[in-house]
Parts: sequence; structure tokens; C-alpha cells
Amino acid sequence: MLRSLARLLLSGIFITGGADAFLHPGGRVNKVSEAGIPQPKQSVELNGLAMVVGGTMMGVGLAPRLGALILLGSLLPTTFVGHAFWREEGEAARKTQATQFYKNLGLLGGLLLVITE
Repeated sequence: MLRSLARLLLSGIFITGGADAFLHPGGRVNKVSEAGIPQPKQSVELNGLAMVVGGTMMGVGLAPRLGALILLGSLLPTTFVGHAFWREEGEAARKTQATQFYKNLGLLGGLLLVITE
């Protein structure tokens, strides 16, 4: 019961963030393009869709390990492309991106726990 609740709570950030990326790729497209990833808008949308699908699977308990694995695959590029704090010029931007980077590392840890349960 507690594991089901933990997976549900963990899934929320992926479902909402993924839906936002899918529906409103916005500035994410520039970061993806700058990283040299082909078809940046479609890549952002696909990544967002993967987060919605993986988050839903994990959250409702429908193959939660597979859902967490999908999320792991989508979160790794998001973390290193979207939150490359070491590339930021300004102190405030560097701090903001570092916070997001380390938050994502924590989420990756949570996903690894789901995959290994």
C-alpha cells in the first residue's frame, strides 16, 4: 500500500511536466536544438509524451517498473540538456539550473528504487 502511494506521488511531476512539454514545447526547443538533437520540437514533444505515459503507468500501477524505466530514459536527457547549470553565465541562472539538476537526480534515485522493487 505504501509503495503504491509512493509511486503515485512520484508520478505527478512527470505527468504534469510531460503534458506541459508536449502541449507547450516553448523554450525547451532552443535548448534541445543547441544540444544538436535532431528535430528539436518533435523531440521535446516525444519526451513529454513519454513522461505522461511512463508517469501514468507508474502512478496507476500498470507495469510500474516499465513506466519507471520509460521515465528514466526521458529524464536523463532532460536533466543534462535542460539543466546544464555549468553552462550558465549568470549566478542566478546557474543556481536555478543547479537546483533543477539536483532535483532531477533525486527523481532519478526514486525511479531506480521503483525499478528495483
